[in-house]
Parts: sequence; C-alpha cells; structure tokens
Amino acid sequence: MTGARASLSRIWAVFMKELVQMRRDRLTFGMMFGIPIVQLILFGFAINTDPRNLPTAVHLEEQTPIVRTILSGLEVSGYYDIVMETPDPRETADLLARGEVAFVVSIPAGFTERLIRGDRPQILIEADASDPAAASNAIARAEAIISSALRLDLRGPLENLAARRQPFEVVVHAKYNPEGITQYNIVPGLLGVILTMTLVMITGMAMTREVERGTMENLLAMPARPLEVMAGKIAPYVLIGGIQTVVILTAARFLFDVPFVGALWMLLLGVAVFVLANLALGFTFSTIAQSQMQAMQLTFFFFLPSLLLSGFMFPFRGMPGWAQAIGETLPLTHFLRIVRGVMLKGADFTQLLTSLLAMSTFTLVVIGIVMARYRRTLD
Repeated sequence: MTGARASLSRIWAVFMKELVQMRRDRLTFGMMFGIPIVQLILFGFAINTDPRNLPTAVHLEEQTPIVRTILSGLEVSGYYDIVMETPDPRETADLLARGEVAFVVSIPAGFTERLIRGDRPQILIEADASDPAAASNAIARAEAIISSALRLDLRGPLENLAARRQPFEVVVHAKYNPEGITQYNIVPGLLGVILTMTLVMITGMAMTREVERGTMENLLAMPARPLEVMAGKIAPYVLIGGIQTVVILTAARFLFDVPFVGALWMLLLGVAVFVLANLALGFTFSTIAQSQMQAMQLTFFFFLPSLLLSGFMFPFRGMPGWAQAIGETLPLTHFLRIVRGVMLKGADFTQLLTSLLAMSTFTLVVIGIVMARYRRTLD
C-alpha cells in the first residue's frame, strides 16, 4: 500500500507539473480550446453544401405581370438573389467573369405574347459553372421554380397552358465548366492551398529555429536592418513557392487536362503577390511564437479558416454573410478567384484588379505588423 500511495503521489506531482507547464504555455493552451471552437462554429454555421441566395442579374426586354411573377418566384425560392438589372446583354459575360453574380437571367421581348399563344418561349439562364457544386442545385430547380410561380397566373382563359407540358423552355448556358468536371475547380485551387500551407509554416519556423538553436545572437549582431533580415529570410522561400507553382501548373495542364484560357503573366502576377502575402504572414507568426511547435500551431490556426471559408472546399456564396466577410479578409479567397478566373474564364487585369488590390493590402498590413514587432535585441 505504501508503494501504491507513493506511486500515486508521484503521478499527482507530474500531473500538477504538466498543468503548470500548460498554464505557462498560453499559446498552446489557447490552441487546444480555440481550434475545436473554430471547427464547431465553421462546420456548424458557415458550411453549406446547398448554397442559396446566389447573386443574380436579370436582363429584361419587357416588363409584364408574368415576367414579374417569374422573377418573384426565383427570389422566393431562396436560390436566386436578384441584385441588379443589366440593360446591355453584352455586360453579362463581364459580370460572370468578375464573379459579381452567379447567374444572369434573360427574358426576351415578346415573351408574354408567345407564352399566351402557346409557342413555348425561352428563358435564358447563364451560369458561372466554374464551381459545379455552387450552381448545380439552382440550375436543376430553375424550371420547377418558374412553373410553380406561374401556376396562379395560368388560370381562367390560360388554364389550358398549365394543363399541357411546360409552356416555356429554360435554356441554360453553363459557362467556364459546362461539363461540371470537378478537377477544373479543385486542381487550380490546390495551388493556393499548397502555397498557403507550406510557405506560412516554413517561414514561421525560420526565425523560431534561430532562437531554438541559439544562433539568434549572431543574426542580431549582423549590421542588418530589420527589413533586410526579413527580406533575406524570405527570399529562399520565394524560390520554393516558384518551384511549387511550376509543378502544380504542369500537373494541372498535362495530367488533369485543366484548360488555361487566360494570360500566363496575369496568373504569375497573382502568384507573386500571394506568395509574398503568405511569407510575410509566416514571418509575423515567427515573431509571436517562442518555438517551432508554436509556429506550426499558429499556421494550422490560420490555415483552417482559410481552407473552409475561401471557397476551396465549399461554395463561397453558400456561406452566411458573416462567414463571407471573414473570407474576404483571407488572401486565399482572392487568389482562388484569380487562378480560376485566369485559367477557366480568361479574365483580364481589370476583372481581377479588386482581388489583386485585396491581396496587396493584406501583404502591406502584415509587413507593417511584423516590422513593428521585430526587435533587434533578444528582449
């Protein structure tokens, strides 16, 4: 019994020692509770595999009660959120390429007259199908939604139209990925995911490694300014990011047959800004972490919302507003728009300028933070 009591007391001592150690390591302690809470919130509230309220533009060449009924039915369905009306049909391609809308619904002149005559007029729905998961459900339900909306209008003298087959025809133009091939959406996005994961982690561990190995004193003794140290530490990883980019783009083109319809220089510009954003963020993490393990933990804490809220795994437009607001602050969100816009849509510089500016702003803010935190002394 004495031996057993002695054993339990030693276990208790080690247990208390670990609690004290855990309390002192506040970053690790916070991660143990923070990551599960973040996962619970994101998966429970933000993730939606059946996206609704997708932004929709309409091009109307006539204004009649039946047309208004159709538009009202689309909005009430919850899948289509009509955010604008475009008077120029040539503007629709630009709206879809920019990602400002997911659908454009066009109703031609004479639609109501042809509907009453029984000529089955067409309703055109142009869809951004670069992400098949985001558009598929709304497209599949479009005809049933319109038919249900017109049920009350097709009464009395028009009741014979409702008794026959659909008195209209929905024509869908699924742009950028008409066959709904998943690899066309996933593989370009993998470029951003891999760069985020590797570059932030590697750079975050770079400075903490200096501290752990005891070489920080030598680095601080060098006649180098903080910005020069930062540039020197980051430069090798820029090369690594370039190699990763070449490997992934080569595999995308020749292994997965992903189309590349845009300008290569536009994509490389986006990659360059994105790489700098991730490297600067990793350097910032290195000024916060006290060890390589903490730097890795910070990387995962940033990587999780980036993966879930950027539109890589789940449709961005299907998330609630607060989740989209968080996603807009993440560089991966904007990089995915650039890489998919260039490769699948052939988007030009003006169409991607907003995403480039967002990533550039993020990079400058992070560089400002790291320069403020960086110290030329071990204190």
